[in-house]
Amino acid sequence: MPQRVQTWRDYLESSILLQTALDDQLRADSQMSLLEYHLLLLLSEATDRRLRMGDLAREMVFSSSRLTYQVGVLEKRGWVRRDKDTTDARSTWACLTDDGVDVLRQASRGHLQAVRSLFLDALDDDEVAVLGRVFARQRQRLRELGV
Repeated sequence: MPQRVQTWRDYLESSILLQTALDDQLRADSQMSLLEYHLLLLLSEATDRRLRMGDLAREMVFSSSRLTYQVGVLEKRGWVRRDKDTTDARSTWACLTDDGVDVLRQASRGHLQAVRSLFLDALDDDEVAVLGRVFARQRQRLRELGV
């Protein structure tokens, strides 16, 4: 098998294994999926712990209908709420609640430990730096392509 094809296969299979393991850990320990964790994390990092739904959909790489559904699920749990944008009637904010902050903080302990043990511990500092550059470049390129 050519090296580029093997590299792609190794990346694909290892990323699926890693995402599955991290999702399983979060579901077992915190009753949330990896995608839900990511959504809460994005809101926690945003100014005032809120993002416009359209911006959040782009960050999550979700369709607007998929994001609406996912935010609705988290809203029922009390972790997220939707607020109308007072400056633009067409927009809605997704806002992280105090309960959402608490559950994210609790989930982060086990999640970060799993990230370390399943991903980071297998790499030395040079490999982490190389992967950081590669993934940042790939993310930027894919965003520029509109993916």
